[in-house]
Amino acid sequence: MHPGDVTLNACPLDIPCTWHLAPGTTKGYFRRAQNRVVARYLDGRTLKGQTADFLPTRPTFHVIPSSQIGTSIQVVEVKIADLKAVFFVKDLVGDAAYNEAKAFAPEVRAMGRKVQVEFADGETIVGTTQGYQPDRPGFFVVPVDPKSNNDRCFVVMAAVKTVTFL
Repeated sequence: MHPGDVTLNACPLDIPCTWHLAPGTTKGYFRRAQNRVVARYLDGRTLKGQTADFLPTRPTFHVIPSSQIGTSIQVVEVKIADLKAVFFVKDLVGDAAYNEAKAFAPEVRAMGRKVQVEFADGETIVGTTQGYQPDRPGFFVVPVDPKSNNDRCFVVMAAVKTVTFL
């Protein structure tokens, strides 16, 4: 913890978190959340930020938008039912010009089942999964490309057109 930090038992994210208080005031901000995410909505919107309370079994989670990190914040509640996917990313900027690999190298041994996911909008993700069950709200995919900005992706089943095991 840093000077001015207070651990809260009931913060807006409904989990223990660290809140930084500006010296001599009652105003503050979250020092950091744990995961950088890009939430992609079914309607095409994108929300970039940080979350500390995403669980694949919950219908909602909260995001601190990237434009508000380190300032006074408005936490955004995100409903899984409104999403196509949640991308857990290395950084929130990314590289739009980078073309992600969509094939497994023959010498690379994959952890989990090799999978190709096609979304209803035509986007395709190739990677591995260890928890696909079609009757659940979603599942995680780790991209095949180790240079991808995506560490992992939570795929929302309602947005999926096909799942193919490779």
